[in-house]
Amino acid sequence: MSYAETLIPPQPAPREVIKPMTPARMAGYILVAIWAVLAALLVISVINGWDSEKFIRYGPRYLHGLWITLSLVFISVICGAILSLPLAMARMSNNRVLNALAYGYIYFFRGTPLLAQLFLVYYGLGVFRPQLEAVGIWWFFREAWYCGLFAMTINTAAYQAEILRGAIESVPHGQREAAAALGIHNSIAFRKIILPQAFIVALRPYGNEIILLIKGSAVVAIITVLDLMGETRYAFSRTFDYQTYLWAAIFYLTIVEALRHLWAWFERRLTRHLKR
Repeated sequence: MSYAETLIPPQPAPREVIKPMTPARMAGYILVAIWAVLAALLVISVINGWDSEKFIRYGPRYLHGLWITLSLVFISVICGAILSLPLAMARMSNNRVLNALAYGYIYFFRGTPLLAQLFLVYYGLGVFRPQLEAVGIWWFFREAWYCGLFAMTINTAAYQAEILRGAIESVPHGQREAAAALGIHNSIAFRKIILPQAFIVALRPYGNEIILLIKGSAVVAIITVLDLMGETRYAFSRTFDYQTYLWAAIFYLTIVEALRHLWAWFERRLTRHLKR
């Protein structure tokens, strides 16, 4: 048994290391100062240009457009998630036909702009009106709101399918082998072992995709959908006040920040068992 005969005398705290002022650090401080000045000027501009009459007149329209934007994004994300699962499974399939079809779908919708896809749906499908009326779905494609919803759904489904495929393939193959060794059926192992782990991996990419879809949803205003951007264009056409777009930017920034904090809390909640 060992014991200490003398105590180590107290030592002074280590000296604080002062970081030198490098050119990169100086450039960073200058950029932050410029952004702070611009933000201050923006706030001053909003305060000086405040018009209560315009706020009373167009405020309810902005709230209505905000509701349309949120409903479009929410429904398209849910529908895209449902569609992305079979797409991801087909993308990982050993069947060459299924794999090629899924690859072609994902390649096209990830490689072309959402605006072009929206125009193809809204303007292009009108060419097939007799056929669509024959099958009874023309009522869906004649409305701009439904066309916007459809275009956003098939677009986000392609992105979500790739996110899900990458997350599933990131799960170690030993998980499947362990499930097989325990006699667990493949479908049960996939649903209760593989997918939960894959969803944790895919959380952050899913959050980024939703944020991008929120900002990308502004394109539906071009096809006469009165979402947040559509109501902003209407207000600007009546007032010619640039602050109408400034308030739209504030609304979008608020939505994105709220979603970012909500998603971070959701991620911490689901991954609390992984932290020590």
